Amino acid sequence: MALLSASEALRALPSVDRLLLTEPGERLVAAHTRPLAVEALREALDEARAAIRLSAAPPTSEEIVDRARGHLERALQPSLQPVINATGVILHTNLGRAPLSAPARAAMEQVGRGYSALEYDVEAGARGSRHEHVSALLRRLSGAEAALVVNNNASAVLLALATLATADGTTGAKSEVIISRGELVEIGGGFRIPDVLRQSGAQLVEVGTTNRTYVEDYKHAITDQTSILLRVHASNFRVIGFVHAPRLAELSVLANEQGVNLVDDLGSGTFLPTERYGLAHEPMVQESVREGADLVCFSGDKLLGGPQAGILVGTGELIGRLRRHPLTRALRPDKGTLAGLGATLLHYVRGEAESEVPVWRMISTPVRDLERRGQRIMRACRPLANADGPSSGALNVVRTQAAVGGGSTPGETLPSRAIAVQIPGTPPQETARRLRQHATPVIPRIEDDVTLLDLRTIAPYEDPVIVGALRTLLG
Repeated sequence: MALLSASEALRALPSVDRLLLTEPGERLVAAHTRPLAVEALREALDEARAAIRLSAAPPTSEEIVDRARGHLERALQPSLQPVINATGVILHTNLGRAPLSAPARAAMEQVGRGYSALEYDVEAGARGSRHEHVSALLRRLSGAEAALVVNNNASAVLLALATLATADGTTGAKSEVIISRGELVEIGGGFRIPDVLRQSGAQLVEVGTTNRTYVEDYKHAITDQTSILLRVHASNFRVIGFVHAPRLAELSVLANEQGVNLVDDLGSGTFLPTERYGLAHEPMVQESVREGADLVCFSGDKLLGGPQAGILVGTGELIGRLRRHPLTRALRPDKGTLAGLGATLLHYVRGEAESEVPVWRMISTPVRDLERRGQRIMRACRPLANADGPSSGALNVVRTQAAVGGGSTPGETLPSRAIAVQIPGTPPQETARRLRQHATPVIPRIEDDVTLLDLRTIAPYEDPVIVGALRTLLG
């Protein structure tokens, strides 16, 4: 049979209508509807024409429909999919930070199922405020007079500066915000404190040096235009050596004397003492309130272990001003966030955060428990791991170090255990790629040319998935 020329091969390609009449085409329509099938077939035909022009053989009708089916399956597969975090970084920003507790997930599902009293006072039968749903819990935990929730901590800082850096909270001349040079930080995604200050309409006044700032530096910089003393916790880096920073209580005394507001941006924020778990002390929300901060900003989805949110606690007068600012409506959280956050805060009120909030359960899990889980996973994979062939001796339980991450406890690690995967002849990058291609993607880390699955960030209920992924890899 003579080979077709490119022009002949192009003319021989079936039309979309003809493909739809074939049995594979009819199955494609039945599975995905006619409009989607038509769109996918056109895309597959365009690819076939491009390939023919590059001297490829013309595909059959069945091959074209198969390609169209593949396009549809990929296009309709949600890109935001569950993964298993085996990196050893507990608050992994790229992997969604804090996993939620079962009650938090249930609360979010419950309010999403139907209508809810989001802005309705059931008792009074009248309009209510979404800001009241978690305020009482936040006041109880922090000791502050009032609280407000927005969509993330960057928004919380922006709202605080935009509100307090002008006389009436909405308009007026720029006023000054004093901050130590050592706290002009940049966090993930290029979020820079100086940029936020400019966006808020405030005028930045830097004091001190990168490594040493004193109360007197703030005092000498205060003018009639000063409205805020801003402290920003250096949550994702650490300056060591010849350093000094004033205590928050010292800044509080100065702020009260000078009649300005003291705002403390904790970044991550915690209600539990991190040193209890062998980590460096992370400033606690209730400490900031107790030491005199007028306003404290922190995240809901980091060490708190709830859904993404920015939380502000402070004096009733300042929180009231923030609530009235026009930005508050643009930054307000939805019903799911408030429901999940409320359920998470209840864990702290009940004294069960360590056992119920996944972040704190990971932080507090003893190494011996991780060792036992690692050995059970090894035993489940042993028939393949010990078999003759390229996977022989591929798995080991090794000592390693996990990190809290998420802009918390910089430089601090937790002892952990990991499944080390070393398949002779297979580069660790290829091993990691195959694990990511599992039905539920497993995201490992590579350290010293070894692929590691850190058990501190793998939930016990995920162990069977890990076993399945490893057996597929080894088999």
